[in-house]
Amino acid sequence: MKAIEFADVSFRYEEGGPLAVSHLNLSVEEGEFVAVLGHNGSGKSTLARLSNGLLTPDAGSVRVFGQTVNEKNLFDVRSQVGVVFQNPDNQTVATIVEDDVAFGAENVGLAREEIGKRIDFALRAVGMEEYRHATVARLSGGQKQRIAIAGVLALMPKVVILDESTAMLDPRGRREIVDVVTRLNKERGITVILITHFMEEALLADRAIVMNRGELVMEGAPADIFERREELVTYNLALPHIGIICEKLRAGGMDVAYTLDAAVLAKEIAKCVS
Repeated sequence: MKAIEFADVSFRYEEGGPLAVSHLNLSVEEGEFVAVLGHNGSGKSTLARLSNGLLTPDAGSVRVFGQTVNEKNLFDVRSQVGVVFQNPDNQTVATIVEDDVAFGAENVGLAREEIGKRIDFALRAVGMEEYRHATVARLSGGQKQRIAIAGVLALMPKVVILDESTAMLDPRGRREIVDVVTRLNKERGITVILITHFMEEALLADRAIVMNRGELVMEGAPADIFERREELVTYNLALPHIGIICEKLRAGGMDVAYTLDAAVLAKEIAKCVS
């Protein structure tokens, strides 16, 4: 079943201004892990906000699990599509972790017993059970972002969209978040849309799409997308670090096969130096 569908969707932030999204046609299957790439201003965040009704298309339609998003079903849509934004501090609403995770569930009127179960589920899902009674302000950036994800999971959505959610984190924090969402996708079947400018993160997805000036310009398996290196450059995108290393080795005269797999590259290097 299609989790999210964009049918010829266009949107601009102000009348007469440029289109932030232009005639976008895109579908995401239930249980799929999709990475969305693109430079600043390419329309990635607009796509996220259109997906759960935070923005309304000027033209075209957005469907979530078959129902067209409109003012009458926003509550239902947002219970199925949760968005985690870039700065975890902007999403914090309580000082204690369990209160912060419970906020959304409380606001939709769930019973106290059910909220307790949701908190347990969400904290376990992101590996933060031991921090249940901790002060949010004392957590690391990666831990805060995991709590932000837990707050979304407490609503038990079918789709989780991460809108540059790793952008402000150090490498360890980024790895923590990507590990969490990958596990949620593989083990729980949650549909994941990962909006990122870290090419390494995109390699973990089932499919990658590239946005440019509001249009979908590339789409396919991540490895296939990164094979189109010259085209990526035209959209101001780079290769993952492993690809850059591989190209530099080849340029320096080492006869290694081009690969985006670190283990494969290690074997190629070993063959060249043995």
